[in-house]
Amino acid sequence: MPYVQRIIDELKCSSPGQPEFYQAVTEVLHSLRPLLDKEPKYLKHKILERLVEPDRQVFFRVAWVDDKGEPQVNKAYRIQFNAAIGPYKGGLRFHPSVNAGIIKFLGFEQIFKNSLTGLPIGGGKGGANFDPKGKSDNEIMRFCQAFMTELARHVGPTIDVPAGDIGVSAREIGFMYGQWKRLTSSHDGTFTGKGLNYGGSLARTEATGYGSVYFAENMMEARGESLAGKSCAVSGSGNVAIYTVKKLQQIGAKPITVSDSRGMIHHEAGIDLAVLKQVKEVERASLARYKELCPDAKYLPVENYPKGKNAVWSVPCQAAFPSATQNELNDADAKELVKNGCVCVAEGANMPSTLEAAKVFLDARVSFGPGKACNAGGVSVSQLEMAQNAGMQQWTFAQVDEKLKSIMKGIFTNASETAKEFKQPGNLVLGANIAGFRKVADTMISFGVY
Repeated sequence: MPYVQRIIDELKCSSPGQPEFYQAVTEVLHSLRPLLDKEPKYLKHKILERLVEPDRQVFFRVAWVDDKGEPQVNKAYRIQFNAAIGPYKGGLRFHPSVNAGIIKFLGFEQIFKNSLTGLPIGGGKGGANFDPKGKSDNEIMRFCQAFMTELARHVGPTIDVPAGDIGVSAREIGFMYGQWKRLTSSHDGTFTGKGLNYGGSLARTEATGYGSVYFAENMMEARGESLAGKSCAVSGSGNVAIYTVKKLQQIGAKPITVSDSRGMIHHEAGIDLAVLKQVKEVERASLARYKELCPDAKYLPVENYPKGKNAVWSVPCQAAFPSATQNELNDADAKELVKNGCVCVAEGANMPSTLEAAKVFLDARVSFGPGKACNAGGVSVSQLEMAQNAGMQQWTFAQVDEKLKSIMKGIFTNASETAKEFKQPGNLVLGANIAGFRKVADTMISFGVY
């Protein structure tokens, strides 16, 4: 469709040097073609042109002082992408790789992810090129306080509600929320992922990992199969991966891999969750330490990975859960998974599969859950945290988990039925993109030129 390609080409000119952002836009816009052919109103109202440009882009400097008394400077961002259906909602990422293009890709994906949840939240994202690794608690506190001093003027419980992402856990959120309270003298739902003592929600820590497994269960059920008894490859070893492993074990599946930036573990007997949490949450060590504690496991450093491949995806499995970072699974990895009998891929991370890899899965009839659908559990429970804060309530873990399970089933059903509507049954990429887009686009049209 020349119209779609023209928008992508113009975006590359107006926002140069942002390949991850172009990738996300390309994947969504091309999958919308059947809807655009059926409903010309979206072209008439120039929804695509309006949607690919953020409502607001805030770039700012964060100056802070390290433990040596030396000033340090980082670059930070908050991209408020679209608030048609509710306040901006999306995490903050602290990592050296953070730049405008990555934050825009994450924010663009967040629009449709949040729409799919059925909850009243818009899409946004933020972060900084700050690396918490190797920093003391005091250094992280000083950075977070400086970061929040600037961000505070742009957020609020009905405006923009940040949460955590890579590099931003309960520690960082606590420091930022404390600074928010200091600056505003208010206690409200401006942040999610908060500690349980000051407004956080039970099950928020587990939500993204649990949600991706719930979504995978729905995909397997649609195939007439079950995850129980299946060997599962999981990438990553952060929050999402850990709770993906936990939920898989709870339902009787066997996760056999995890990874970090330095290597991967293949534990044929099944990942030892207690050891994994000890290594990553207590010791904050490399997975080489896991090998020391579990001698029957195999550890492969990244320098020994097969050329052009991620070794995690070379391990035979029936289901795969890419839960580390964007573009960690390429077409060669996808072909390896298909060859080894993988029938289900559930993306716990944001856009971990390249466009070419996604095509391999779809062509091979693998049940493929895109990140915007599969990993929506985290933001769903974040919104449930907002609801609890607004009502001055604290729900039980079981209550939140049951709501999460229901939301993930609703997302799967919506994406699946939409794919059938457009004569592409099983194509959950198309189904999720159209379903998420249609709600936002129709709302934008209702508002006039918005």
